[in-house]
Amino acid sequence: MLTVIAFIVALAVLIAVHEWGHYRVAVACGVKVLRFSIGFGHVLYRWQPRRQHPGQETEFVIGAFPLGGYVRMLDEREAPVEPHERHRAFNTQPLRSRAAIVAAGPLANLLLAVVLYATVNWIGVDEPVARLARPVAGSMAEQAGLRGGEQVTRAGFDGELEPVASFDDLRWRLTRGALESRDLTLEIDADGRGRIQTLVLPLSDVEAKDADAQLFRRIGIVVPLTLPEIGDVMAGGAAERAGLRRGDLVLSVGPTQIIDGQQLREAIRASIDGDQPREQAWRVQRGGQVVELQVAPEVRSDAAGKFGRIGAYVGAPPEVVTVRQGPLDGLWAGVVRTWEVSALTVRMMGKMLIGEASLKNISGPLTIADYAGKSASLGFTQYLTFLALISVSLGVLNLMPLPVLDGGHLMYYLWEGLTGKSVSDAWMERLQRGGVALLLVMMSIALFNDVTRLFG
Repeated sequence: MLTVIAFIVALAVLIAVHEWGHYRVAVACGVKVLRFSIGFGHVLYRWQPRRQHPGQETEFVIGAFPLGGYVRMLDEREAPVEPHERHRAFNTQPLRSRAAIVAAGPLANLLLAVVLYATVNWIGVDEPVARLARPVAGSMAEQAGLRGGEQVTRAGFDGELEPVASFDDLRWRLTRGALESRDLTLEIDADGRGRIQTLVLPLSDVEAKDADAQLFRRIGIVVPLTLPEIGDVMAGGAAERAGLRRGDLVLSVGPTQIIDGQQLREAIRASIDGDQPREQAWRVQRGGQVVELQVAPEVRSDAAGKFGRIGAYVGAPPEVVTVRQGPLDGLWAGVVRTWEVSALTVRMMGKMLIGEASLKNISGPLTIADYAGKSASLGFTQYLTFLALISVSLGVLNLMPLPVLDGGHLMYYLWEGLTGKSVSDAWMERLQRGGVALLLVMMSIALFNDVTRLFG
């Protein structure tokens, strides 16, 4: 139920803001707006406010099919217009007014993202400290000299280092670097004594088509540092049979010293020989005493192959820090984050067009609904962050030069501005049909990806 509610709220907010952008600028330009609709199809609810802008008699509507909305304006191309109202028709407006009305929708979504990101910055959110777990064996991070336990203080591209607020902040920069093929410089405190070291992660060498878990495993920085502590133990599992208890701090597995929870999880997964579990001596600290136990995991399998599992929660929660900013700093950070996400989205779309990025990155309503529910369950600020991300995506997508989208109409106006002639009706029809076909293909890919992610 939470997923459904979160999804409906997200859609309603994003669509309403987008269409409000069109509506508000149209009214400001003197265009008569006939209908403001959230959703398509059968009308579920309609109303007409008594107080509207002079000359406006807009009908506000909620449709049965929620995946979209529209603003219907007075237009001679759609229906006859009375001579005394011709000056209020959309098609009779100057080019700059028509372009402004069309562009206002996507820009409203981008402005909403700025506000949402800024709000999160003002409220503050608890995020893991940027202290690193032991890197994945053989990964880029390990080759760069990271060993685990280091705290990243600053990071940046092209020698421009900025403070790292949290592990989530660091993860975002890793994502940008990998997808933009840019090396990331890290400034680290290796031992907590303020002795700063600098190293470079050559992310330009990473051929990243997806921002997924495998990408971060190749980089080697997957999770923040957590204590290698045993949490809840499942009844009848391998951990219980071996004598492990909740609160046990694991010091070593076999000959390997254990530093953090991620390393321990990796060691457990690797504790098999083919189809057979590998029994090893574990040294754990329990109540100030060191205890040695013989632990043999259970062998499980998934799409990636076979792995070991002990039937217990592994790793204590990471250390967290409250990330909060002041009014001006928070607002500016919201602007910067919106710009960064927009630029990255455009770059990924370009890579998908030329085959350098996977079409698996295209998501549809099922994935959005799933993420909406998950973010809502994590808390209000996480949900706001999710809304901001989707709002950026919606704004950027609508600015694409696809005939059926706002960006396509802006391309028509660009042609009109350069040539002094509008696009002919014949060409308009051909382009619209092509745009609809391409949009249907994108929607089909998105739906296929949704089904694969959720049920594959």
